[in-house]
Amino acid sequence: MKNTLLLSILLVSISVHAQTVQSPGKKLSLTFSLNAEGEPTYALAFGKKPVILPSKMGIELKEQPSFLKGFSIAKVESSLVDDSWEPVWGEVKRIRNHYRELKVTLRQAEIKNRAMQITFRLFDDGLGFRYEFAAQENLNYFTATDEKTEFHLTGDHKAFWIPGDFDTNEYAYNETKLSEVDAREGQKAGEIFSRSVIGTDFVQTPLMMKSADGLYINIFEAAVVNYPAMCLHIDKKTYTLTSTLAPDAVGNKAYMQAPCRTPWRTVMVSDKAADILASKMILNLNEPSKIEDVSWIKPMKYVGIWWEMHVGKSSWNYADVSNVRLGETDWKSLKPNGHHGATTARTKVYIDFAAKHGFDGVLVEGWNVGWEDWFGQWKEEVFDFVTPYPDFDVDELQKYAASKGVKLIMHHETSASVTNYERRMDEAFRFMKDHGYDAVKTGYVGKIIPRGEQHDGQWMTNHYVRVVEKAAKYKIMVNPHEPVRPTGLQRTYPNWLACEAARGNEFNAWSVGNKPDHETILPFTRLLGGPMDYTPGIFEIKMSFYDKTKKEQVHTTLAKQLALYVTMYSPLQMAADLPENYEARPDAFQFIKDVAVDWDDTRILEAEPGDYVTVARRAKSEERRAENGERRAESAQKWFIGAITDENSRTATASLSFLDPKRTYTATIYRDAAIAHWEKNPMAYTIERVLVDSKSALKLRLAPGGGAAVSLIPSTQSEVQQLKKYSN
Repeated sequence: MKNTLLLSILLVSISVHAQTVQSPGKKLSLTFSLNAEGEPTYALAFGKKPVILPSKMGIELKEQPSFLKGFSIAKVESSLVDDSWEPVWGEVKRIRNHYRELKVTLRQAEIKNRAMQITFRLFDDGLGFRYEFAAQENLNYFTATDEKTEFHLTGDHKAFWIPGDFDTNEYAYNETKLSEVDAREGQKAGEIFSRSVIGTDFVQTPLMMKSADGLYINIFEAAVVNYPAMCLHIDKKTYTLTSTLAPDAVGNKAYMQAPCRTPWRTVMVSDKAADILASKMILNLNEPSKIEDVSWIKPMKYVGIWWEMHVGKSSWNYADVSNVRLGETDWKSLKPNGHHGATTARTKVYIDFAAKHGFDGVLVEGWNVGWEDWFGQWKEEVFDFVTPYPDFDVDELQKYAASKGVKLIMHHETSASVTNYERRMDEAFRFMKDHGYDAVKTGYVGKIIPRGEQHDGQWMTNHYVRVVEKAAKYKIMVNPHEPVRPTGLQRTYPNWLACEAARGNEFNAWSVGNKPDHETILPFTRLLGGPMDYTPGIFEIKMSFYDKTKKEQVHTTLAKQLALYVTMYSPLQMAADLPENYEARPDAFQFIKDVAVDWDDTRILEAEPGDYVTVARRAKSEERRAENGERRAESAQKWFIGAITDENSRTATASLSFLDPKRTYTATIYRDAAIAHWEKNPMAYTIERVLVDSKSALKLRLAPGGGAAVSLIPSTQSEVQQLKKYSN
């Protein structure tokens, strides 16, 4: 469906400087104007409620006049766009892209008549805008030293924030008023190796807020390409947020050449929290897929040699030495430490487990030489990505995995030595394809090389795109860890299946962990830009199981770990715990085996940032062969529900009105037991099976730090006869 109405107005020596447009459903209104100094400003309102008060815009340049003031309006174009598209994978089968666009061309008459265009796209759930620079006689190369985009808020909103930092996103979230933000708290996060808090009043995006009058507001960005990532500075007197960009090694922010454009700056707003989670605006602001043949891109569930290193059962390194050299050390001469995880024998255990339980892949970390002194040395050449340790037989494991119908997943830890990785990428990807690997988990732990660059700078945002583009040429799917936070680029590069870019589940194994509200905030922040490889599914909650002296633990109940497979969307989901821990609780493990990773429909049933989230999703339709040999899509009609809470106990309500009214479903409910508590009794759960239909409404009691997971599958005749009807 496409319906585009275009209206172009050429304004010469314009006297009326204000332009106001409304979103397609008239929920939002945008006003653009120039002030007396010729500075561009914009304002945004939700109905009659102001969201963004008049705020300045522009870009500061180095060694030439800036794009900040002295403008006049040369041209205004307005259009209404209404079309839709189908993602390669995702939360819904089809996405509507419905917005009103306003393009304003500005000229600086006293600066050789230079031009800058600001393009606004106003959706019913938010606003996106960016700066664009056409090819022109008086503008070619230019360097941005800062961006002066403002977001002038209406008050001291409640905010869910992490410190402004261009090297890491792995902070725990804070919930305070804007006036109470103190990002210096992030400097105490000793478990984060590469951290560099910008300053006291700086926060990262996405920034989730709630106003006193009940508006949910999120400030973020979309399509970060050839430009640094954006943090925000808070003026605590005026509640004005101003963009701040990651600098490069010499202090510049972005090197640009016309024609060019910046990423989109975005403001999502609604009076319903669920609308923020349901929004597809970030994806809509990204370009369509650049990969023509996407048949090889497959969502997947996997297990792997990973969590056992975090809990101390095994190690990434093969030997306990502290000085090795890539290309010089004779690895076979080193004495094995006896607890190396990535051995041929141990990998076969995971392959067998994956094959037995229907998992698609097995991730293996620590398979390659170099782990002995990789961490914290700021070392240039740590890994070559093709040389296995002596106890890891690549060829044998390739054959073994293939015989079991399981794919091995490669791991490339770059140790943030990015120049080294770029030199070796082609060889590494050829090695992968030669040995049957179709997916890679990359890592960027440490300080960036080239030295002086940061994880979120322009050089690095370009690197992440270079990796995914090159991987696509080899038909390889990518899952980066410790990268810049995603901004919807998975639409443009659908082989970018997931990434980390936030504080993941592993922090629960060896640090103060993630507070019980952590997973109720992430969907409103980090996940707005794209799916996260959060690695849920931990069944042994307390680390004292492995070492009686350990006090660390996962800050959820076991039932909540199941619910995360639904509430934390990703087409790449790991069953992160050890095989033996799943085999000890096969009844709970069944949900992980059953739950889908690709979806046709998603319903946000209830949500409040920092408190609770309840989500229902319908599994992707399956293609079946009819009796005449033709293939056709057939709806699986399998629904799954996840409900999670913070540290407070509550009852989640899940109306099942979305179910097919002509069917009866068997609901398998995995929930917290009456005595469950994330800290005191986290592994107490109960499972029940009942009959439900579209008129049912589930009442799910959630323990403190708890959750519930539900599978809804059309009932067989015998199930209808055996099971009782759920009583509301």
